[in-house]
Amino acid sequence: MSVQAEEEQAVMGNARGDATAAAGVPDASIGRALGGLDSARLRDEYVNQGSFLYLSEFLPADATQRLIDAANALMPEVNRNFIPGHKAGGSVSRHTIDRLQPYIAELYRSPKLIAWLEKITGDKLQLSPEDDPHAYALYYYTRAGDHIGWHYDTSYYDGRRYTVLLGVIDDSSCILDYELHTRDQNKADEPGAVQYPPGALVLFDGDKLRHRVTASREGEVRVSLTFEYVTNPNMRPWRRFISNMKDAIAYFGFRQVFRKALQSATGGARKTGERV
Repeated sequence: MSVQAEEEQAVMGNARGDATAAAGVPDASIGRALGGLDSARLRDEYVNQGSFLYLSEFLPADATQRLIDAANALMPEVNRNFIPGHKAGGSVSRHTIDRLQPYIAELYRSPKLIAWLEKITGDKLQLSPEDDPHAYALYYYTRAGDHIGWHYDTSYYDGRRYTVLLGVIDDSSCILDYELHTRDQNKADEPGAVQYPPGALVLFDGDKLRHRVTASREGEVRVSLTFEYVTNPNMRPWRRFISNMKDAIAYFGFRQVFRKALQSATGGARKTGERV
């Protein structure tokens, strides 16, 4: 092998090593976050609260800063939406995040994070399908009156869907109000409220926690990141239609939601030789 060829091979090897190291950064951050946690105690707390857990400090400072930088960079991509009497605010879906801020996607897929969430929930978790815009998304409260009313994170999948909220930016007076045990006939409803700061974590079963975010005031900014994990990624066609319509109207816009759906259908047709 020539000297030039050896040099080129060394450069390529270093590049692959750098790429591998970069991909491992989110998982390393999660490893540091989990280092001081008593998972058994947190599992008990989660169960006793009816599938709900709040940690005011979770992500390390470097990971939190990466999310803050990503949220600021994605401001021009925010899709604003308004549903009278229920919600107002902005959203950026996983499809835009994949294209412009892939660090968030890497964090979502962290094997250490998923393994820890499985310990807490007691379920075997899977990533949301690639066509689900809610798999990981940013939610922006940047105008006076931005809020979302009482709701559940209803799963349209055949199995359960778990929500992870991560605080990113919170220069606001917004509060996450919630009610525990609303689906448990043997326990009284238990109200609670948190104002989770950057780096904080909230974990819950979407079908069990009734919650809302109170309205922001003039000049305030709040950005949160959500991760959604499922126990069964299958979704029946009529539920998929309802889910897509909800996402298009209330969150990401028709162009974002149905463009991805059309691309998936087109890709599938091309693979089978069909004309579209």
